[in-house]
Amino acid sequence: MTQAIDSSNALFRLLPAMDSLLKISQVMSFIDRYGKPQVKAQLIQMLTAARSVIAKQGTLPAWCVDEALLISELEQALQNAGRHSLSPVINLSGTVLHTNLGRSQMCESAISAVTDVMRHPVPLEFDMGAGKRGHRDSRISELVHELTGAEACCVVNNNAAAVLLMLASVAPGKEVIVSRGELVEIGGAFRIPDIMAQAGCKLVEVGCTNRTHLKDYAAAITENTAAIMKVHTSNYHIAGFTKSVSEAELAGLCRDNGIGLISDLGSGALTELSRFGLASEPMPQQMLSDGVDLVSFSGDKLLGGPQAGLVVGKKALIDKLQSHPLKRALRCDKMVLSALEATLLEYRRPEQLDTVMPIFRKLSRPLSELQKLGQRLMLSCEDLQSGLQVTLETCHTQVGSGSQPDVLLESVALCFTPNPDSALDSLSSLERHFKQQNTPVIGRLGAGKLWLDLRGSDDDIELTAALYTCLSSWRDARVPSALESDRQGEVAA
Repeated sequence: MTQAIDSSNALFRLLPAMDSLLKISQVMSFIDRYGKPQVKAQLIQMLTAARSVIAKQGTLPAWCVDEALLISELEQALQNAGRHSLSPVINLSGTVLHTNLGRSQMCESAISAVTDVMRHPVPLEFDMGAGKRGHRDSRISELVHELTGAEACCVVNNNAAAVLLMLASVAPGKEVIVSRGELVEIGGAFRIPDIMAQAGCKLVEVGCTNRTHLKDYAAAITENTAAIMKVHTSNYHIAGFTKSVSEAELAGLCRDNGIGLISDLGSGALTELSRFGLASEPMPQQMLSDGVDLVSFSGDKLLGGPQAGLVVGKKALIDKLQSHPLKRALRCDKMVLSALEATLLEYRRPEQLDTVMPIFRKLSRPLSELQKLGQRLMLSCEDLQSGLQVTLETCHTQVGSGSQPDVLLESVALCFTPNPDSALDSLSSLERHFKQQNTPVIGRLGAGKLWLDLRGSDDDIELTAALYTCLSSWRDARVPSALESDRQGEVAA
């Protein structure tokens, strides 16, 4: 009986040896650029994938016999492997402060400041005047005093850390009173009751979800009460039959009973936001003026700076935070501090914030400008003839990151719908294609379309170029080349 010839064995023998691959001149140049371990690892992956194709399909990948194709595929694999995970994207999702996309973008002065401190030694904890050790929060504290009137400031790595440190410093083992309507949860399962427990405080809930009165706070005060805490519900809104107690009212109650008044503003804002088309937001300077002892807020949301948490208020209490063991674990590095300082310096010129701060520039951009941009992009899309249905639609932009949940800004979006005649095209494949570009374009799916909200555009020229590249590659992938057509003809024959 004659044994059948296994053609796969012949194909396996055609696979190039690793030693021969590493001796190819262009592969050797990749070794100089990327290092031998990385080049060899990618070649191993390519050979492993080739063996799998032979075993399953009985065919030999083209790169195994085409050196130019081998070099091209290897170079692409090396580039992909070396790409930074935090590479730039174009955020057209319809959420400006997108938590998953890095929240606030830095102003140019902050970018320059961070670059400088990365490149040179800096007096992070050195008092240049006295010639001795200083405190890394000193400069921020001076600026915060200038902008808000706060006696002092403590800086940590985010507002959640600021709340934890604030509670652990001023109320360890004591009771802290909070309205039930303010027991918020933010992202990552961060809840006020949980953070109270971690800080060693006892939470005392008062009032109801929708209504809390001054008398509710007063009745809950005991000899073990350390403070009343107000929490700004920045990521949701309770409407209807509601009642809350102002900071000014609580300040008098706290003074009369010798206890502290602390406030978590969450997003925080240092300028009046109504001029940017947003709702007014409670500001630290107003809270302090109303008699709040300590106020915490974020640096990377409505402030428009780096991720940080600031606690501002009375110096005696800030000193407690600074000396707490948690402070060292939660402190910021020189890059965050330099970016925050540069951002705060911009607030000395509040009339220019909508020009220099990316978040305010985007949120205040006139609708008419966005419409003109959309019309220009529509013409570019039509010229490409990419086989997609493209429309310009009205939409609404969210501020995002738990800020201004009730505010929706008017905007316009380019909407793409895949060609219904093509079985290969789907909405998910279109979205994936946009995200796989060298500069990924992030939109949102809805109503059977991919929406690109143009209020998220940073650079209209860059966006136009990215969109052109993206649609061109989409079109080219669906138009067989002459060579591919010839191959298909040979297969058919």
